[in-house]
Formats: sequence, C-alpha cells, structure tokens
Amino acid sequence: MASVSVTTSQVLAREALQEASRTAGTAPGLLTRLLRGTARAAVAVGRRTAAIAVLAAVWEVLPRLDLVDPTFLPPLSQVLVAWWDLLLSGELLDHTQASLVRSLAGCALAIVVAIPLGLLIGWYRPVADFLNPLLELFRNTAALAILPVFVLILGLGETSKISIILYACAWPILLNTIAAVRGVDPLLVKSARSMGLRPFRLFQKVILPAAVPTVFTGIRLAGAYSILVLVAAEMVGAKAGLGYLINYAQFNFRVPEMYAGILTISVLGLLLNLLLVRLERRFSTWRVSR
Repeated sequence: MASVSVTTSQVLAREALQEASRTAGTAPGLLTRLLRGTARAAVAVGRRTAAIAVLAAVWEVLPRLDLVDPTFLPPLSQVLVAWWDLLLSGELLDHTQASLVRSLAGCALAIVVAIPLGLLIGWYRPVADFLNPLLELFRNTAALAILPVFVLILGLGETSKISIILYACAWPILLNTIAAVRGVDPLLVKSARSMGLRPFRLFQKVILPAAVPTVFTGIRLAGAYSILVLVAAEMVGAKAGLGYLINYAQFNFRVPEMYAGILTISVLGLLLNLLLVRLERRFSTWRVSR
C-alpha cells in the first residue's frame, strides 16, 4: 500500500513538472508572437503614414528657415496651436457640427434618390432611352457653376446648401449605379434565367449583389464631393460651418485659423472615406478576398 502511494506521488510530481515546463515554454512563445505582431503593425502604420510625416516635417521646417514666408504659410505647430484654441473655445465644434449636418444630409438624400433611379435606368432600357438626353445635359454641368441658381431660387438658408450638395453627390452615385447594373456578366444573368428565376428574383438575387461594389464606389466619390462642394456653399451667405470659418479667417488675416479649418476638412473627408470603406466591406461580405 505504501509503495502504491509512493508511485502515485511520483506520477503526480512528474505531471506537475511537465505542466510547469510546458507553461514556461509557452509564455515566451506567446510573448514572442505578441512582439512580432506589434512590430509588424508598427511597420505597416509607419509605411502608411510616412508621406504624411514627411509633409508635416517640411511644413514645419520651411517657414522656420524662411524658405517660404511664414506670414502666408505659418509652421505646422502654430496651426495646431490655433486648432487647439478653436477646439477649446467650442468654435471649432460648432462649425464642424454645422458642416457635418449639411454634408451628411445632402449625401444621404443623394443616396436615397440616385440609387433607385440608377437601378431603374440601368435595368429598364425604355427608361434609359427617355432620360439619357437629360443625363448627358446635366452630368457635364459643374455643381459650383449653378450654385448661384440654387441661391437665387432657394435663398441663402440651409435649403440651398443642402440642395447643391445633393446635386453634386447624386451624379457619381447615379452614373456608377447605372454602370454597375449594365456591367453585370451576361452569362451570369442567362444562367439565372435558365434556372427559372423570375425578373424580380433575378434582380434581387443576381443584379443587386453584383452591383454593390460599383455602387459603393460612387458613394465614396459622393462623400468626397459633399465635402468639396460644402466649402464653396458655406462661403456664400453662411454664418457657420468650416467653409465660413476658412473664409472669415482669410478676410481677417487669421492665417493659422484658416489652415486649421482646412486641416479639419481634410480629416473629416478622410474619416468619411474610411467609414464608407467599412460599410462597403460590410455589404460585400460575399465577395472572395484576393
């Protein structure tokens, strides 16, 4: 009985030693993998931000060396200080909120209007033949060229600003949606029809999924247009917004604040593009990654 107890104790001790050795060997392995993953992520981030870092360094150095006039191009550090002061005063948040409301409202309305219309034009040939002359006429008319028309008809309020953004954003979405529907593989459509899919089910199960990537390309372009046109729209009769801030700072020769507004618009455009890319991936999960 004593020998059995001794043997059991030896077995338990051996298992404890083996477990301890496995644990000791696993911890450094996990740490090594963690360090390697962190290093790879740091390298990837460094590659993506290297050009921005170089631009920031050049922007900071050139005015301080008087290679450019710091009156018209102050160092980046001064611009960031002005940006921080605007943020602390709440002025930057107010202007950003006003711009975001106009931009998102115009872009959202463009999506609601342009995608169904593009699907209709792309799918039904008679509708395309009827509307094509109007599309060719207005697609070549720049939004900023008819901004005075919107102001004259709709006034200087929010309606004209949102409407001009809607007009500018609708075209890339509309044209990309039409191209997406017409660009679906004919063999795919014939195969679906040979399997007995009715027109509505064919449109729902084949055309729409195949058109999603190109439609989202149009939406991403529209997001960029919404920011660009917004700045011009806010320079005419606006009392708030980043475009108004830039224009006001320019007229009052508050150059660092002007560049602070420009940087804010650039960051907003970047964030909006990243959001749309995430949404595209969310609605295109069926696609095979390459």
